[in-house]
Order: sequence, then structure tokens, then C-alpha cells
Amino acid sequence: MSTLVIVESPTKARTIRNYLPQGYQVEASMGHVRDLPASADEIPASYKDKDWANLGVNVENGFEPIYVIPKGKKKVVQGLKSALKSADELILATDEDREGESISWHLLQLLKPKVPIKRMVFHEITREAIQKSLKNCRDIDENLVHAQETRRILDRLYGYTLSPLLWKKIAWGLSAGRVQSVAVRLLVQRERDRLAFQSGGYWDLKALLEKEKSPFEAKLITLGGKKIATGSDFDPNTGKIAQGRDVVLLNEQEANTLKERLEGKTWTVTKKEEKATTRKPYAPFTTSTLQQESNRKLSISARDTMRIAQKLYEEGYITYMRTDSVHLSDEAIKAARNCVEEKYGKEYLSPKPRQYTTKSKGAQEAHEAIRPAGNRFRTPQETGLSGQEFALYDLIWKRTVASQMANAKLTQISVLLDVEDAGFRSSGKRIDFPGFFRAYVEGSDDPDAAIEDQEVILPPLTEGDHPDCKELDVLGHETQPPARYTEASLVKMLEGEGVGRPSTYASIIGTIRDRGYAQMRSKALVPTFTAFAVVNLLENHFPDLVDTKFTSKMEQTLDEIATGEAQWVPYLQKFYSGEEGLDTQVKVRVDQIDPGVAKAINLDNLDATVKIGKFGPYVEIEQGEEKITASIPADLTPSDLNPEQVNKLLKQKTEGPEKLGLHPETGEPIYILIGSYGPYVQLGEVSEENKKPKRASLPKGTKIEDVTLDMAVGLLALPRLLGTHPDTEAKIKASLGRFGPYVVHDQGKNGKDYRSLKKEDDVLTVTLERALELLAQPKKGRGGGRTKKPLKELGVHPEDQEPVNVYEGPYGVYVKHGKVNAGLPEGETVETITLEKALELLAAKASTKKKTTRKTTSKTKKTTTKRTTKSKTNTTKETKS
Repeated sequence: MSTLVIVESPTKARTIRNYLPQGYQVEASMGHVRDLPASADEIPASYKDKDWANLGVNVENGFEPIYVIPKGKKKVVQGLKSALKSADELILATDEDREGESISWHLLQLLKPKVPIKRMVFHEITREAIQKSLKNCRDIDENLVHAQETRRILDRLYGYTLSPLLWKKIAWGLSAGRVQSVAVRLLVQRERDRLAFQSGGYWDLKALLEKEKSPFEAKLITLGGKKIATGSDFDPNTGKIAQGRDVVLLNEQEANTLKERLEGKTWTVTKKEEKATTRKPYAPFTTSTLQQESNRKLSISARDTMRIAQKLYEEGYITYMRTDSVHLSDEAIKAARNCVEEKYGKEYLSPKPRQYTTKSKGAQEAHEAIRPAGNRFRTPQETGLSGQEFALYDLIWKRTVASQMANAKLTQISVLLDVEDAGFRSSGKRIDFPGFFRAYVEGSDDPDAAIEDQEVILPPLTEGDHPDCKELDVLGHETQPPARYTEASLVKMLEGEGVGRPSTYASIIGTIRDRGYAQMRSKALVPTFTAFAVVNLLENHFPDLVDTKFTSKMEQTLDEIATGEAQWVPYLQKFYSGEEGLDTQVKVRVDQIDPGVAKAINLDNLDATVKIGKFGPYVEIEQGEEKITASIPADLTPSDLNPEQVNKLLKQKTEGPEKLGLHPETGEPIYILIGSYGPYVQLGEVSEENKKPKRASLPKGTKIEDVTLDMAVGLLALPRLLGTHPDTEAKIKASLGRFGPYVVHDQGKNGKDYRSLKKEDDVLTVTLERALELLAQPKKGRGGGRTKKPLKELGVHPEDQEPVNVYEGPYGVYVKHGKVNAGLPEGETVETITLEKALELLAAKASTKKKTTRKTTSKTKKTTTKRTTKSKTNTTKETKS
């Protein structure tokens, strides 16, 4: 008997294959095999004349979705159908969440199997878990499928109905999303608070005291029996002390006068308090908390965290990474407690096994928390992992193990001191027993160092003691605006409000950045002018749709559909149709919204108006009857734009660019300008004879006022020849590119070898010796990682002795030699592929490439037309079964 098992990815297939008995064939669906049409080309011909065709959802007949097989998945589906022909049984083993259930349902609809079908679910990919799940298969859960379908249709109706409105009223290519738009509004609201914030200044004193040669610090807290003002006493809207606060506000002069008065006076300890406290360990990771902590500790984005976690899960290192449960199985608790006992000793073990409960809205407790897989947790060093995969596994391991450790015991110490009529306080902290701190401290990579940092040791002080004052300093402070959202804090806010699902946050934040609604600066998400315009329109005309409570209620309804408590079609009907439905709202408001108003953003600190145009944001002012406009550089956001910058932009437009001087060789003028992509220098003027004068962008971080004539001449001379490589005699140059300054070893037909310059290097002065040093370093791949690591090294090619390796890509496993890639045929795996087989595959692929090149060279137009027609014909055949 043969059984076909279908999972989502080749990695998962490869791991599971090792745990199944003979007669089981494991294939990958490569994710979703069907979806709503992504473009007009994918809409089946029989629906193209329908009013709702662009939605891909029949809103006139029960919100029936029109599913098609994406172009890239036709070959995958055909392969699965072929594999099913020789199978006696089909097992659908996609992920255990709603999306995985939906993929299994779609596979069932497409493959139409005539053999017995089972739905197999597991939370981790280990031998024990796979064997257990084989014995406990179930049917597809229709309620979960309906919940996922409803989510997909709801998101489509929301996005495809509102996005065209944004195109008409603001700018082409903008997008609206059920959760995305709420998240963007949160960013904009926080930025508005920051722009409206009024800073307040205050002063206080800090003393360095000493007792028995042990130094400690104390801060001024009272004067004449009244509390000294701190940042929390200020009104953020006025920058003044908040109404009703009876505090002493010191200015600089008063603080200095007080310092002079207190110098040389006697300090007396008036009170000492010690308070014992305990800290309990954190719950194991959920999807949301993993994203937050990975961003805080490892500086890994939410999107990359999920990508890395997915790989760790599929390779059998961790349990399923899409979960909002903090529950641990008995097996996991036992494994964690064994780790504690082995690594830290019995005294660090919690007296009883710890179990946690989820507090977030709409949490689904069916899953387990994210933890190391198996009934024995491999230490990070035992895994053989490296780079970000090692770092993330290490984080998960530590958090899980710490969850079963003893409480940390601390003593908080507070000492009050008087000098004249001034009261000071010194605070200390003593860690009496580190407990779970030995394994894990939130926000810290090194628990031991974090424990030391947390302790603040005070000398032995008792009431009536008179410590010596060694220094007394005056300190000035300014209140700070509310912090911008980071990926971590935005994820925390969305989860706390019950908006969206943790598994979708990574893609949502990625979309916000990709669509130009936010820029990333030192981990903070800074909203753009486009974000402000979109949020203004949605708040003014569709307030419910960007309200966190409304969106949270939508999420609750989806949960109710998943449990069978709510019906999906009536819910969609209410959301989209009828007098209050989204469709009606958009049709009514489309004529009410003035594009001129929708495109405009009025900032309180500017006299000018900012508008969103076809080519991005621009500033506009009226001078008499004339309107003067100037483009705003792409890297400037509402928080950056000030009256001085506006004046510069407009001055450049009305008076022409600023002239730095004349080129020493050509005598042409060199100008400095600000364009859509930031400041740059230009040689000569634009004219009929010189339509495209030479230009060069300023290096990142260079200010316009710091640009000299010599610097401009150097930038315009790039690329700069540094010399030749001693091994190849090929030229080595330095230049500026899209990703910053670099050096390049140009070997002509043999290719170009690039290296980015480091912070300490200057593209205008870097030497040949330094360039050779950089070129000698191993090349890094995208995202700063090393070049892609092969799954298996097969040997060298007999013709050129270059390596032949096996890699995994987005479309599966393949062999590679030089620039030729060849996918593994059906039945071939990483384990079975040999050098001889690989050489055959590569030779076949290389010959196919040559034939294709010859054909398309002589008959390019004809070939392209045929291919397009065929593709369209195939696409229109697939509709919902």
C-alpha cells in the first residue's frame, strides 16, 4: 500500500520523510495552490463582464469566491495529481492553523481524490509527534476553513473597494487593508502627538556621596518640604506644570544658587527602608512575544523572525511558530525542568511545575507555546545551527527553560538624606537569589551581565549617619515626546487591542514599509506624508474602518465562525452590502471627497501646505495669484519638515540652485540642489545642448552646508580609478551606488566583484591598498548574511573544477554549477542525489538554455505572443469546484 502525504514546503517534506515508514511519498504544495485572482489577467473569461469581477468574489450570490490556480502553481498541481494516481491513500499534513486547514481543503477540491483521505496535524516535527499524529488523523474542519475563507474574502472586499478610492482621491498605487490601515493610523496618531508635544525644562541636583570609601549617588527630591518637579509633572500640550500639581520648579539659576548654598553642609541619613520583592519568570513565547523580543534583543524584523522560525519548525528544531497560547505540554515541562536541573542545579528549579494562561484578546488555547521540539530539549550548541537561526533558537530555548525556574528574589533599598532644607534619595537593589535570571533576562543577550547591571549596591547606611559629599552637580532636563512605535511595540499594541492575528503582523508591517507608509529609523517606524493623507481621508469618511475596537470586533467574529458560533455569509452580507455596507459607503462618498482636500496635509508648524502628487509629496505656497511648488525629498517625513527646509526648497525653485563655484578644469558652474531622492551636486546647467548634466548624490549623512567645492568636484569625478589588481591586472574603482559607497574589481567578461565601504572609509580618499583589503574579505549576501550555504556539497565539475552543490530556493531543491541551476526531478532528494546525476541534470539544463536563446533571438515577437495566449487560456479554466 502506498500513501501520498502533502505538506506545504520542501523543507518540511524532507524532515517528515525521515520519520515515516516505507511506502509513504511526501510532496510539497509550495504553499497555497489556489487563491482569488491577483490581477485582471487571472479572472476567468466567463466572469469578466460581471460588475464584481475585479473583486474575485460574487457579491451578488452568497459571496462565492472565484478561485484560480496562480500561474506559478500549475506545474506543482500537475505534479501532485500525477503522484496521487499511484497512491492508495492521501494524507493532508499541512499546518494545524486556519491557513493550513484552508490549504488542505483547496488541495481536496483540486485533486478530487478517489482514495481514502485523512487530515494529519502535529505541533512539532519529531519522530514521536509524527508517529502519534499518524494514529490520530481526523477530517478537515469545515468551520476553520470557513473562518479562513471569510478572512480572505473580507480582506479582499476591504482592500479592493477602498484602494481604488485612494487612487482616485490621493495617488495611484496606494493600498488600504483591514489591519494594515489601523496599524498605519496608530503610527500617525503617535506622530501627531509628537508634533503637538510641547517640551518643558526643569533642573535638579545630583550628589556623589561616600561612606567608608564606598561611593553612591543621590538625587534631589524635595525642597522646603515640597516635591521637586520631574517630567511626569508637565502637561505635554503646554510644556508647563500640569494644573493641580504642587511642586517646586527650579530654573538653572535657582539650581546653581541652591548648589552653592548646600556645598560644605552636613548630610544626614534620615530614613532607610528595605523591601523584599520577587520576580516571576516570563511565560514561554507566543508568535507575538517572539516577534517583540527578537526585534528588541536580536534586531531582527518581525518578517525575518517568522521566516527563520518557519525554517526552525520545518527542520524539527522548534514547535509550531504561529500560536497565541503560552500553554506547555507535560512532556515540554518535564524536558524544561530536566534542562534546569542539569545546567543550573536543583536550587534553580521552581518548586512546582509552572503552567501559564494567555491574557491577550481572542487567544486560541488549542496550540502549545513556541518551544524547542521533542521530549528532550537540545541545547543551542548541540543543534549545529549558526547565525540568526542559532540566535533565535537560543532565545526560544532560554525563554522556555527559564519558565520552569525559581523566582528571582530581590531587595529594593531606599535611603533618604537631608542637607539643610533639601531632601535627597538614593536607591539601591540587591539580588539575593537570581533564580530564572541565570537563564533569561528580558531584553538582554547576556543574563550574567544583565544580573550585574540590575544590582545597585549601596554602602552600609543607618539613620543618623553623615556621609561625605564629594561632588554636587546641577542637571538640566527636557521632557520628551511619546516614543515612536518600533516593530516590537506596534506588535504589542495590535495584540493588546485584539487587532489582527499575531501570525499576520510580520506581513502587515512589511506591507506598511513596502507601500511607503513608514520609514525605518533606528528601529522606529516613522510615518510618511502619504500615511498622513491616507489616515486623514479614512478618519474623516470611514472612521469605523480604522477604529481599533471595530477591527477587534471583526476579529472576534472570525473566531466565532471558526467555532461554528457565527455564520460567515450573513456576516459578509452585513459588512459589504445594504445601506450601511462598505460598498454603499464608498459609492456615497466618492463624490463627496474633494481630491484637492484629500491630497493636502496641513502641519501646524508650517505656513505652506504639503500635498501628495503623482511623483510624491510636494510643498505649495501662494504668492499673489501664483502657486509655487517644490518636491519634497523622499527621505523627509512630516517630523523632519520645518520652515527653514521649506524656504530652501522654494528658494531653489524660484531663484535657482545654489552655486558652489566653478569646476577647476572645465570652468563650468557646480550647483547643489535638493531633488526627490535627496541632495545632489550638478555640473553645469540644464539646456537644449546639455539636457542631462552630470550629477552625483551626496554620501548618506552628509549635510548640504558641509559640502565644499573640492568635495563636489570629487563626487562628480566618480567612479575613481584606484589602480589595478596585482593578480588579474583588472581595474579597481571606487564609487557611490544605490546602497552607498563601494569598491569594485572589474574583470570584464569574468564579472565584477563588489565590496561596500565601511563607516570609517571615504569614497573620495580610499586607497588601492584598502580596496584590496576589502576585496580579500569573504563576500556577503543580501541582508548582510554570508553567501548562501549549500544543503550538500557533491564535488567539483570535471570540466572546470568548480563546485557542484545542492541548494534550497523558493521553488524547491536544486543543483547549481556556476550560473546554471537545475531542479531535482520527482523522486530525487538531497540524500539520494549524486554528482553523476547532478552533472546529467546540469548538462540537460544548459542545452535547453542554449536552444531557448537561439529561438528567441530570431523569432522573439512570435514566441512571446504564443506564450502569453497559452498562459491566459490555461488560467481561465480554473474556477471553484
